Amino acid sequence: MGNFVFHFVFKILGLFVLALAVVLAVLDITRSITASEITLTPLASTWAAISPATLLAGRDLVQAWTHPYLWDPVLTFVLQLPSWLICWLLAMIFLKLGQRRENPYGRFASR
Repeated sequence: MGNFVFHFVFKILGLFVLALAVVLAVLDITRSITASEITLTPLASTWAAISPATLLAGRDLVQAWTHPYLWDPVLTFVLQLPSWLICWLLAMIFLKLGQRRENPYGRFASR
């Protein structure tokens, strides 16, 4: 029962994040068409528009509990990537975690 819940939660979470990635990609495509040039919204801008306080709190948390260089070169690079790309990658990770393992003995083999 617990294994089923684990797979179910990660599948639902993955599908939700995938839907968010599609919405963010459509927004970037719409902005690109209206601007007549490629426009990609970085994750930092999307996050700051939704909840700027949590972005600053996340920065403070990472700098306080980990090495300070983790925030500046690593996470600032990730925050500059397009938001739809990060959401798509997270969705693929969640969907992979929610995928059931194939029977190692085959479909019709007995154990």
